[in-house]
Amino acid sequence: MQARVTAILVARNGETYLRSTLSAVGSQTRKPDALVAVDAGSRDGSAAVLTAAPLTAFVTASARYTFGSAVAYAAQVALAPTEQDDWLWLLAADNAPAPGALAALLGAVEIAPSVVIAGPKLMRADESDIIARYGESVTRYGASVLLVQNELDQAQYDNQSDFLAVSAAGMLVRRSVWDELGGFDAGLPSVDAALDFSIRARLAGHRVVGVPSARVASAGGPELFGRASLTSAASVRLHRKAQLHRRMVYARGLAPLFLWLSLVPIAVLRCLLQLLRKQPGLVGGELAAAFATAFDGSVPGARRRIRRNRKLGWGTIAPLRISRAVATERRAGKTVAGEAAPVALRQRASFVSGGGAGVVIVAAVIGVIVFGRLLGAAAVQGGALLPLSTTVGQLWANVGYGWHPVGGGFVGASDPFAAVLAVLGSITFWAPSFSIVLLYLIALPLTALGAWWCATRIATRAWPPAIAALVWSLAPPFLSSMEHGQLGAVIAHILLPWLFLTVIGAARSWSAGAVAAILFAAVAASSPSLVPALVVLLVVWMATNPTRVHRLIGIVIPATVLFAPLVYAQVQRGTPLDLLADPGVPTPSRSASPFLLALGAPDTGVSGWAGLHSVFGQTVSGPLVYAILLLPLIALALAAAFVRGSSRGIPALVIAVLGFATAVGATQLGLSSSGADAVTVWPGSGLSLMWLGLTGALVVTLEAVGRVVVLPALVVILAGTIAVSPLLVAPLAGTSEARAGTGTILPAYVGAVGAARPGIGTIILTPQSNGSLAAAVQRGTGATLDDQATLASTSRALTADRRSVLTLAGNLASRSGLDATKTLTTQRIGFVLLAPATGAGGEIVEERAQDALNGNAALTPVGTTPTGILWRYAALPQAGLRDAPPSGGIIRSWVLAALGFVFLITVLLAVPIRGGRRRSSVATVTDERATLGEDDDD
Repeated sequence: MQARVTAILVARNGETYLRSTLSAVGSQTRKPDALVAVDAGSRDGSAAVLTAAPLTAFVTASARYTFGSAVAYAAQVALAPTEQDDWLWLLAADNAPAPGALAALLGAVEIAPSVVIAGPKLMRADESDIIARYGESVTRYGASVLLVQNELDQAQYDNQSDFLAVSAAGMLVRRSVWDELGGFDAGLPSVDAALDFSIRARLAGHRVVGVPSARVASAGGPELFGRASLTSAASVRLHRKAQLHRRMVYARGLAPLFLWLSLVPIAVLRCLLQLLRKQPGLVGGELAAAFATAFDGSVPGARRRIRRNRKLGWGTIAPLRISRAVATERRAGKTVAGEAAPVALRQRASFVSGGGAGVVIVAAVIGVIVFGRLLGAAAVQGGALLPLSTTVGQLWANVGYGWHPVGGGFVGASDPFAAVLAVLGSITFWAPSFSIVLLYLIALPLTALGAWWCATRIATRAWPPAIAALVWSLAPPFLSSMEHGQLGAVIAHILLPWLFLTVIGAARSWSAGAVAAILFAAVAASSPSLVPALVVLLVVWMATNPTRVHRLIGIVIPATVLFAPLVYAQVQRGTPLDLLADPGVPTPSRSASPFLLALGAPDTGVSGWAGLHSVFGQTVSGPLVYAILLLPLIALALAAAFVRGSSRGIPALVIAVLGFATAVGATQLGLSSSGADAVTVWPGSGLSLMWLGLTGALVVTLEAVGRVVVLPALVVILAGTIAVSPLLVAPLAGTSEARAGTGTILPAYVGAVGAARPGIGTIILTPQSNGSLAAAVQRGTGATLDDQATLASTSRALTADRRSVLTLAGNLASRSGLDATKTLTTQRIGFVLLAPATGAGGEIVEERAQDALNGNAALTPVGTTPTGILWRYAALPQAGLRDAPPSGGIIRSWVLAALGFVFLITVLLAVPIRGGRRRSSVATVTDERATLGEDDDD
């Protein structure tokens, strides 16, 4: 008896392909006995096209129906029960069969009664000679694999027919088996439904074959049913959800319970792996698939159907699975095939032969000579510098949120710079303060290396990057920041070239974007005044790369999270502008005029030239000499707007202008205070940004003009070196504010007592040049740089504790006759330190304070120390002095958790991974690439 075939054509928004598909079905050499069409909630003209066709039956279904459920619904309502040898031919709107497709499929099942499922060779609808897919299998751990995909059909697979599974499109299936197995699994709404159905058919004792002579067109995989397109991330999520569903259904014994418990933990691990693979867009799909499977109510029913119909063991399908070796080979083959064609790269200067190594060595020698006094020092102190905490644990305890002993002590948001200091101090974990000594010693070669590497991305010649490295490493704002102990500005200067280099690369690389995010956070934390200019430049870069915004926008996320607690605190206090205050010790300085700022001088010292009055025997203005020395550099930089390559020179000059504006604005912001003096934001950071732009413009000019300007370039180097010579001599002469230190700012005796009793306080009285007296209280072993907080230094309010300290200082420094013991006890102050006067006007105050302290019966003189004259309050009760300071509580835990989570993800993205396979850029991907295959699971 001839087999009866019912073709079931399911359409959803398939008007584009329906007419050709209906025509192809009608042109079959062996026509189907019945044609049932199903419109599954189409919003286009599919229904009209179907109703106009010669159909046996037309069925409408809800848009909620999947391809498999629509087939089952049509079979139920349009086909009568029968005892005959009936077959169902499953077609989608885009499946136009070749004229002999059905005849070939029937021929395959008629000669082999055990075959109940036959699948055609699916050909691409737009390229009929390309095999879209043919045959399916799985790896050991259930990842689905398309055996043939997107290959030119040269009959190379025509001898292969016995497959584990075939695709749903064009599938010919015995109707009795369809009913017996319950059709496609409802838990697999799109992908892997035919794969699962074929596996269940084999477990029930039947065979599944592919028929190479049967060809059916396909415009896309099953995940595109009813969709115009699908993103790679969405396709990965669908494939991963299908794989997890099948694992839960196929698992035996108690395995489903353990699989269910491991769904989320494994998803988290896979998310980390996706980050390492630089695929952050797939993270959401991994988590969504895991949670969807965890609450998948269709799993129990699917497991019952397998138990009811299975007649053979799972071992029977093992030979048809993909082995690990074959999976590895296939994956390697896909990697090679997917590699982009090589592009011609511009030849860049070699680091060794191109002068990079030589410049770095020269800078290193200069650095060791200039800062040689620091060799063997425990710390760098003076200016805006303090030692770091003595342990790495304490460094990290000051990150995020917690206790700050400054300003009377408070629990609140930490400066983001504390995180930078924690990382820096961890490098020399045995002595954290030594990390700053090391930074000073290697700062010049580090800046030279960064500038050289960045310049090679602009220049192809060898010598312009070398000149740029020298210009950048000997930049006046950089050396001025080092002299004044402005550590944040020093770090920002070192990192700025690397930041710009990685931001440019972030447009095409997740790894570069993650590195840029870390560097952006470090620069912003070190010099908050740079943030507005950097954000403006980033927005401009995003505007010029609109298709890469999703990568570039993430650069600011780590910095945003790092600043969030401080932003909240300052906004709550109504002082958001104080976020731009420099971290560390507020140190007064005399800001330079805009003219001097334009020459890279951050203060009125004009890079050391303000004190020089005689040059070559004539009375000449030092600042004027300084300006003349820098004119060649500025002239060559400005020429970048008019030479070949001005498309790079003009942006560099724009960066310089933004940096100059930042420096000028900084001099107008007196956000913090030191004693009676207002402290403006240090303009050196803005000048570093300006100098970066000038250096980049200089490279453009040198690259464009070539050897014609070799002599002027050498003049630039010579004149620039002379211009900063006073800054280079100052550390050698011992006149630099930042100098070698012992690692503590309190006398050794106080430090020894404070180490055992961290709660004990020392009030430091410092006579000022204007005749006033500054007072500050330090706890334990003394203040450290990581203890400082701009929430305290920018506070305009006089707290009760602060008022009490100032009143105590006034009483101690004069013969007021008032008893200070109560306040000393209340404030837990065990020592009084009278520091040397800061100027001639403070000497009288110092003498008067010393007389008053010597005459105070409550105080016992200890003696003169390197940091001042010391007295002890021996009657201080010992209760509470050993207690640890309060922590930040639950808020600190949440802040640290958020910081850890964001920076962990960023670091994982930043880690370079080589040798990994690339993903296809097409809209649909197979599960082999979308999920961890057998290799990954092993």
